[in-house]
Amino acid sequence: MTRQTILTGIIVEDTIEFTLGELSRACGKPAEWILALVEEGVIEPLGTEQTQWHFLGHCLRRVRIVERLQSDLGLNLAGAALALELLEEVETLRNRIAALEE
Repeated sequence: MTRQTILTGIIVEDTIEFTLGELSRACGKPAEWILALVEEGVIEPLGTEQTQWHFLGHCLRRVRIVERLQSDLGLNLAGAALALELLEEVETLRNRIAALEE
């Protein structure tokens, strides 16, 4: 008998914005950890005052990737930020190659 797993989720677009607290809850990490990501340049908030910060939907994706890099590979925040940057660059290059091959 074949076993099936059904996954459910929400597609987060850039039109969705999160407050600092919402982003913290969405990834299950304390707000201080999110602030460290901002300081490291992993995510960039919208707004000038920390109490008014909002984060676009793509920030959640970046936060989740950094979280996985840290837990799976044991990377520190700076290392995870660098790995994330390199992963995104590889994705961009693959997309360019795919476009050229068409």
